Amino acid sequence: MSNWRIGSINGALLAAYFIPVWGAISYNIMFAPVHALYEQPNISAALFVSDHLNMAGTNLVRVAWLLALGRFAALAFFVVFLALLCWPSTRKNGACDEALGIALAIGSLISFACMVMASQVGETGALRLHATELLLMLGTAIVLVFDRPAQKTAAASDALQHPQFADHR
Repeated sequence: MSNWRIGSINGALLAAYFIPVWGAISYNIMFAPVHALYEQPNISAALFVSDHLNMAGTNLVRVAWLLALGRFAALAFFVVFLALLCWPSTRKNGACDEALGIALAIGSLISFACMVMASQVGETGALRLHATELLLMLGTAIVLVFDRPAQKTAAASDALQHPQFADHR
């Protein structure tokens, strides 16, 4: 248990939330795009696109599928992060943090855009949902920035104590 960092645990908990929730939302959008777009997690995007951008019909379906595609992309990187987290060597040296960082970047962008759209159309429930998701992802990103993997400093200090010269045998 000594090679678990707080960033790894935080990322795993975040992935445990986003994979089923965003997976179900994206799955619903794939098979019933207009109906699923007018549900609570997507209502802000639907109202903003239909009211402010004057889109309807086929273009609304395309926007719904793009939203689902963005969420599936974030989910794919969360899954890759969880897969890399299973190996202790990648978890210890922080190699799995790149996949989590990409998932956080995509997810934060989607949540921020939906939050701005919710504030424009006056949907307070959707605004709270997207603001909470955004704060979850930004908090994990901050933990990742400050929770760096342990570096091997013993080898560097040993090389400084015993200099190796060209004629030293």
